[in-house]
Amino acid sequence: MQIITPQSNDDKFIQEAAQLIVDAFREHWPKAWPTFEDGLEEANELFEDGKICRAAIDDNGYLLGFIGGMPHYERHVWELHPLAVQPSMQGQGIGRALVEDFEEQVRVRGGLTITLGTDDEDNMTSLSNVDLYETLWDQVKNIRNLKGHPYEFYQKMGYVITGVVPDANGIGKPDILMSKKVKQG
Repeated sequence: MQIITPQSNDDKFIQEAAQLIVDAFREHWPKAWPTFEDGLEEANELFEDGKICRAAIDDNGYLLGFIGGMPHYERHVWELHPLAVQPSMQGQGIGRALVEDFEEQVRVRGGLTITLGTDDEDNMTSLSNVDLYETLWDQVKNIRNLKGHPYEFYQKMGYVITGVVPDANGIGKPDILMSKKVKQG
């Protein structure tokens, strides 16, 4: 496996990335990118000015996964969005390698922090379907993963929960905000 920077005129990558984002999110977030056209719009957005786009490919050029990100706060903070890995290849270290590479890309650009949102639209954590306005930080401190929510993947990568947006996706469906310091100093 190698991680590369795809080019904005690489139609093969854009087509594969569009389908991958639909496939990768279908099981737990089917509303995120339900159609190929939705995936295509997201794949094209990866190449907007100033953004980072990296892809993991195998020796035959097959797309295993990709990651994207955009700068905020005068490039001090970068938002990781999205991360997609072929469903049949998940759990094999591809996502980890892409996140580590993304962190290095942010670091060399002078970024200090990476942030991301990881929605809970399908009751995957103990933060769903509760009143998060009451004892929020106690609920965050005692969060439980009920159905394989990816927040634990990011925790293993060194990210911490730095906030929650209650009802971000409808009543009882929060967005869990996570961050990681990438530059010491």
